[in-house]
Amino acid sequence: MRLILTLLCCALPALAQALDYRSLSDNAIVYDATSRQAKPQFILRKGTPVEQLVALEGWIKVREAGGGIGWVERSLVSERRQLIVTKANSEVRLTAADDAAVVFVAARDLVLEMADKPAGSWVKVRHRDGRSGFIDIKSVWGL
Repeated sequence: MRLILTLLCCALPALAQALDYRSLSDNAIVYDATSRQAKPQFILRKGTPVEQLVALEGWIKVREAGGGIGWVERSLVSERRQLIVTKANSEVRLTAADDAAVVFVAARDLVLEMADKPAGSWVKVRHRDGRSGFIDIKSVWGL
């Protein structure tokens, strides 16, 4: 029992760090190692939310919504919280309620700014055109 408790205590800091979300301040090449000479894996667009897994000098290992993992330059990672829509035709509502008026419908892969912390099963978001409302947290990634 003590061994199990010890292992859990050691794992908790790693789990807490794994839930550290950021966004990209510019388009970014994702590499397989911490060097511009490393193999490029894929490119992420400006504003894309990423989960910070590990931070080293000058580089951050990230995971994107589709599960891709790699290294990006630290200078391209912002504290700004963005969310990406993961379900097709997700409704953004005027208030945090299923029966509230629909402000707009968000397409899959649309990036939205997180305007406030989640409350229950809803999170307030803002579109780049200025419209804002509440979206079900099951419809977005980056929380």
